[in-house]
Amino acid sequence: MTAAARPIRSGLGRGGLRRRERVMAFDLPLLVCAVGLIAFGFIMVASASMATAANCCDDPFYYVNRHAIALSLAVLVGLVAYSVPVDWWERGGVWLFLSGVLALLLVLIPGLGREVNGATRWIPLGPLTFQPSEFVKLFAVIYVAGYLVRHADDVVNRISGFIRPMILIGIAGALILQQPDFGTTAVMLATVMGLLFLGGVSLMPFVLLFVVVGMGLLTLVMTSPYRLQRITSFLDPFEDPFGSGYQLAQALIAFGRGEWFGVGLGNGIQKQFFLPEAHTDFLASVIGEEFGLIGMLILISAFAWITWRAFSIGARADAVGQRFAAYAAQGIGLGLGLQAFVNIGVNVGLLPTKGLTLPFLSYGSNSLIAACMALAILLKIDVTVRRLEAERGPKRGLSWVRV
Repeated sequence: MTAAARPIRSGLGRGGLRRRERVMAFDLPLLVCAVGLIAFGFIMVASASMATAANCCDDPFYYVNRHAIALSLAVLVGLVAYSVPVDWWERGGVWLFLSGVLALLLVLIPGLGREVNGATRWIPLGPLTFQPSEFVKLFAVIYVAGYLVRHADDVVNRISGFIRPMILIGIAGALILQQPDFGTTAVMLATVMGLLFLGGVSLMPFVLLFVVVGMGLLTLVMTSPYRLQRITSFLDPFEDPFGSGYQLAQALIAFGRGEWFGVGLGNGIQKQFFLPEAHTDFLASVIGEEFGLIGMLILISAFAWITWRAFSIGARADAVGQRFAAYAAQGIGLGLGLQAFVNIGVNVGLLPTKGLTLPFLSYGSNSLIAACMALAILLKIDVTVRRLEAERGPKRGLSWVRV
């Protein structure tokens, strides 16, 4: 075969392939979707917070400016995370998780952790605050992904393979519950158990764990007045609409006002001192009021698509023999999807009220930074997988160009 015929057979000349590689070097649709959520979140934080900021801080742009600073930090941290090779995350997973557990301990030291609205979740760092629990969720995924690779046989064949990682995860969960932060604990546990199931753990350990965790959660609810109050108000918020059911009742009113297409950006009423935490945990309610059912369906579809994309990257990583990358990608998808599900579920009254942000959108520097960090790792995994797929030859190399 002549040299002139080779580009015709491959479909791309050498220069054309290089140009295509540069253009499609990463998952562009995933990045566009995530950046779109971040940009939309910035707009909605501005819409939801101006009245509150003007009242409490004499500056309607107080939260907007702080969110812009948090977004800048999140982009910087994301770029750093993207520059780290995937192998490094695998080697450092245990130490990252242990450092996260240590930070959780520091939060609970009197005088060191900062208390806000009855919760002690932050460590002051000058003008900034550090919330370890947001990062421990991601570090737990990285740790368990590495564990599943190192102990694949034990995970499938021995109950100890399931128990060992759950001991460390349980310690982290117990520390987060002490803050208290039930929502973060639930998301972390559900994500880890999902990863272990994907790793081959049989169904019986999950049944036993669900029984134990269920009894423990029931005990926590029955022995903690504020948790019991949240459960009872969740079941019927309008039974006490000006007391324990106030926040959920106002959120449901916001969704009701939104109807199909919403009242328009900036025209919402519930954020005007009716709905507490409108720019943080209940931002979805403001979106529902201002963009209606259609807007919420688009938002839910975006998170569902990101989760599916993460699982798709994980499947491709597994196909090229990168098992850690596969588990990490699937764990990140699970974590982001579950957190979005819980946050939106709380806003619409499907789940009891919890202090959990909406990934990429809600006001909160730590949540935004952790989400961007997870996205950067996912994009890095995708780039690594694409390179390995390209090395398999021209026919397989063309397939990795897909978006």
